[in-house]
Amino acid sequence: MRDAKQIDSLWLGADIVTLRDGRYNIITDGALAVDNGVLIWVGARSELPAFAPRQRHTFSGGIITPGLVDCHTHLLFAGDRSAEFEQRLNGASYAEIAAQGGGILATVRATRSASQEALVASARGRLAHLLAEGVTTVEIKSGYGLDEESELKMLRAIRQLAAGVPADVIATCLAAHAIPPAFHANPQGWIDIICQRLLPRVKEEGLADAVDAFCEHLALSPAQVSAVFDAARALDLPVKLHAEQLSAQGGAALAARYGALSADHLEYASEEDVRAMAEHGTVAVLLPGAFYLLRETQRPPVALFRRYGVPMALASDANPGTSPALSLRLMMNMGCTLFGMTPEEALAGVTLWGAKALGLQQTHGSLEAGKVASFVHWPLTRPGELAYWLGGELPCRVIYRGEAQ
Repeated sequence: MRDAKQIDSLWLGADIVTLRDGRYNIITDGALAVDNGVLIWVGARSELPAFAPRQRHTFSGGIITPGLVDCHTHLLFAGDRSAEFEQRLNGASYAEIAAQGGGILATVRATRSASQEALVASARGRLAHLLAEGVTTVEIKSGYGLDEESELKMLRAIRQLAAGVPADVIATCLAAHAIPPAFHANPQGWIDIICQRLLPRVKEEGLADAVDAFCEHLALSPAQVSAVFDAARALDLPVKLHAEQLSAQGGAALAARYGALSADHLEYASEEDVRAMAEHGTVAVLLPGAFYLLRETQRPPVALFRRYGVPMALASDANPGTSPALSLRLMMNMGCTLFGMTPEEALAGVTLWGAKALGLQQTHGSLEAGKVASFVHWPLTRPGELAYWLGGELPCRVIYRGEAQ
């Protein structure tokens, strides 16, 4: 048609699960119009405007969801901590393993010794599993370097990895993951290095999109976290926090007062924490993989998050020690079976609210005109199946920024 608008591609023949406003909001027999990697129209096929697509793709049923967002991972590391899994099953606690030189510090030693190229190669292999299941946006943290140059090496490796994969990769500086052994007698010395030297270099080189910390009795105190957040805020870097995983430290409320994008884990979050998160727009990122592997019994307060309207994201927390999880769909199931989320909440948690936890909700996480054209076709009859099936890789077709993968 002479008056039809030329576009790159048109995608038809499936129901569209838009996740607009965090609800399924299904469009039966929908259509997606894509140009320059962006959605320019989303709606029912019967209402499709006059487009002249260069490519037309028609599915035989099924559903289309936004590309999945894994908003909390530690995918980049070296070494192997499977032996700690056996130790825990034989009765050792997370804290006991850490006191023996295991835990985070075991991965730190291996990561410091690895080259940037080796870190990229190993992380690419782990990331491939997530991408095969429909992940199109993933956050990756540093935090296993715990000295200035090793942390920078990790962040550079994350940027290098991002340049070679069909996904949007968000880098987070987690130098405040733990106090390195060399600073056990002077923990403020490591905090000063982070605040005065490392974060300014990270900002200058554009190596991170956000700053994270671990607020816990075996990591950083609230006062130490505050110092790191003050430095990040002075550099205009968004913050987020590992909070209330193993004990109640008031970290979630602290993070919220700093306008944190998210507070993550949250098994021991109080009503005061939740109220502060609601007031400041901080997303609750729930991580059932670590809860499961550590055999915890204290569940995050899902009912409180609902009552106060705090968005709940879900993530893999993929890491070598406490959540060796390479399936975001499995985390959806665990969010439902272990934490009591609904399948709709779980899907919103790995799409719109996962995007919000990264500060990307205006461009990612739902299928709406103006957002990136990253979406997934699934040969399923209803979206609840994504949280239902255990194991295996559901067949899917991933479209990243308008291009089929």
